[in-house]
Amino acid sequence: MAAPLLRVALRGALGQVRHVAPVRPARAGAPVARVYAEVEREFGVLAPPVALHAPSPEVLAAAWTMLRETLVAAGRADRAQKEAVAAAVSRANACPYCVEVHTTAIEALGGSAGESAMEPLSPSLVPELVGVAATFHYLNRMVSLFLGDSPMPPGAPAAARRAARAVLGRLARQGADAAPSPGGSLDLLPAARLPEDLRWAAGTPSIAGAFARAAAVIDEGGERAVPAPVRELVTAELAAWDGTPPGLSRAWLEPALSSLPPEHRAAGRLALLTAKAAYQVDDAVIAAARHTDAQLIELTAWTSLTTARLLAARLVP
Repeated sequence: MAAPLLRVALRGALGQVRHVAPVRPARAGAPVARVYAEVEREFGVLAPPVALHAPSPEVLAAAWTMLRETLVAAGRADRAQKEAVAAAVSRANACPYCVEVHTTAIEALGGSAGESAMEPLSPSLVPELVGVAATFHYLNRMVSLFLGDSPMPPGAPAAARRAARAVLGRLARQGADAAPSPGGSLDLLPAARLPEDLRWAAGTPSIAGAFARAAAVIDEGGERAVPAPVRELVTAELAAWDGTPPGLSRAWLEPALSSLPPEHRAAGRLALLTAKAAYQVDDAVIAAARHTDAQLIELTAWTSLTTARLLAARLVP
């Protein structure tokens, strides 16, 4: 009984989505409803970090496909090892929501949240584990922008939080025991060529297919929603960035924006913060840059995946 109740509660947790109007299951059109149904069936719950993408159905499918084919589907690495990568990346990105979810999963699977997640990395595991890292470099940024610090409602009593964590742990064990076959989500998106910077995924066709499709869709969204000068600036800034979070100061930000035309600086500010310090994005930054909900998802998804692709590529010798 507890798991169905938690599923209902987490559907209600869509109300915690910020800055965009969440798409409720009862009001979802066919493309969104199809993804929602697959997420609930194979992940166990309608996870808000996936569902927040629903204002752009194509980006929703891309986010789920990356998560499903790396973390959820059966593979060479076990679920506990993949959860350890997810938690480690989430800690590095200061994403407490994702840390709580995936630390709970590790504990339920008998692993240790403090164990090394990526070393030593067998070549046969590169597509899966680097794929998980790339997925969570992406998701951490989107969660930091559009969700709060915890999957539990604000102010929930300690007993309720413990009960919810227990149910989340049970769902993680069930997911590990019933891992779906690889490749099952690929038909959500059209086939695409694998970009060169994602060649680390080539050894596992389902993961290569997921990232090729997701990258194509999110790049198309970026072309619609992100002005070309902003895309050029983000690409240049990331190429010179060592991946170290800049901390709480924004002293680095305004000089970087000075090369943009004034009309693009609001979008540039949101994009650069999303890339390097998503935890610094506040309501004013969102309000200054936003247009429609779909455009806001597409702008931040493009920035998040562009950053994730660069950081993941650096994990591979």
